Amino acid sequence: MQYALTAGEMMRAEQEAVSHGAATLGTLMDRAGDAIADIVIRVAPLGPVAVVAGNGNNGGDGWVAARLLHELGRDVRVLAIVGPEVLSGVARTAARTAIQAGVAWSVPDGPLELTHGLLGVPVIIDALFGFGIHGVASEPYASAITAMNDSDAFVVAVDLPSGVHADTGVVSGPAVMADVTVTFSAPKVGLLIQPGAAHAGRIVINDIGVPHVYINREGCLEVWDRGDYRGLMRVPAPEDHKGLRGRVLIVAGSRAFAGAAVLTARGASRMGAGYVFSAVPGSIVPVLQTTLPHVISRALPETPAGTLSTTAGDALLGFASEADALVLGPGLTMNPETVELVRRLVAETSIPLVLDADALNAFDATDPSAILDRKVPTVLTPHPGELARLTGMSTMDIQADRMTSATAMSGGQVACLLKGARTLISGEGRAVVTMAGNPGMATAGMGDVLAGMVGTLLAQGLSAFDAAALGAYLHGRAGDFAADELTQTCLTASDLDGYLPAAIRELLA
Repeated sequence: MQYALTAGEMMRAEQEAVSHGAATLGTLMDRAGDAIADIVIRVAPLGPVAVVAGNGNNGGDGWVAARLLHELGRDVRVLAIVGPEVLSGVARTAARTAIQAGVAWSVPDGPLELTHGLLGVPVIIDALFGFGIHGVASEPYASAITAMNDSDAFVVAVDLPSGVHADTGVVSGPAVMADVTVTFSAPKVGLLIQPGAAHAGRIVINDIGVPHVYINREGCLEVWDRGDYRGLMRVPAPEDHKGLRGRVLIVAGSRAFAGAAVLTARGASRMGAGYVFSAVPGSIVPVLQTTLPHVISRALPETPAGTLSTTAGDALLGFASEADALVLGPGLTMNPETVELVRRLVAETSIPLVLDADALNAFDATDPSAILDRKVPTVLTPHPGELARLTGMSTMDIQADRMTSATAMSGGQVACLLKGARTLISGEGRAVVTMAGNPGMATAGMGDVLAGMVGTLLAQGLSAFDAAALGAYLHGRAGDFAADELTQTCLTASDLDGYLPAAIRELLA
């Protein structure tokens, strides 16, 4: 497991390393500059190099890299947004040392001169901001970012592409599109969350000597490796029977959205449930019986619109008493009777629960306690719009700080799985980002398959947080295997469960 840090967490780690004598700021800057120079040599062994340097320590890292490349005989020039005399501390020392060593530099007089300085340069080092930006880049920084993006050069970003917010990945204005980002000690949160992740290119994490004890801290965003996920997988044992592999009740579907119930049941079945029961409006039972002969389908009373009726409540509570987990929501619609039924099930069931789609829409920000006060493992699987409704925020606000937003609807026994590019899971005072998945998965029904998968993991005894994390990862990896064969363009939700075996095989290898 790795931890991804915010700007404040990284600064605190460096300050603690310095105060405890593990390093000096100058040593950290020298090591950072060396790492940048090493990457430049790897991607472009020959040719001139331009360093676009800002006025903080990120710029100082760039000055160190310029000096080291110059000492190796490279043609290096620093395009400084401010002169060295304006710098302070170790950044000022780094600039002075580079100039004394013979590094060419200038302070471009406007965008045209800056653009001209980048002409014909195969490699640019972006050392403008790192994690120091707050808000939108102003002039002349905005023009410097534009000039780097307009060039044909290979761009190496120092710690973070300039213009990307370190804590959220938000891009509020111009931001560098890097080919490689060299980040130090630990990945920054903004490198892993979209849209910042799209600006980072390949991420290289370099250890510059900050002891791990100051970096690996509970409460920071977690980035799991395969071993972390593998440790959660339940592998069938020789003595297993159907009852030991989890009994999943799925309450989903309507006349208009029969497919949602099918996809959810397929996800639950393929994840290894011993029994899958689908409790659906009576009119769509033939659809499930035809497509899923291994799933037990139970017909329930329905409204004239073909949605579950409130009169189904007692029967559903009885079915739930026989199950190990309940998946509630896909394709139910917002029919008033069905909404009333959903709210009753959430209040009166006492088994682990996945709340997805219309089951989430049955609640809003006026009564979050109806969900958050549940005393058994509960996983919410909202997309940003659904989470906005639950929290009373706008979708734009949710996307502006996905980590904080997911945390707002988790706690106690409740985990929030915030869907989207780089899915985030929050719960138990922890958060993990899912690095699997691809844009081809942005199609209708993908979330239904995920809800079914998570339901099985809950039924097999995982906590809400662990079930959400493992489910999201395997769902993403199945999507990656599917896209490799089918292309991202042709991938559909109906394909996904067929590639789950490849994802599990990879995990257990």
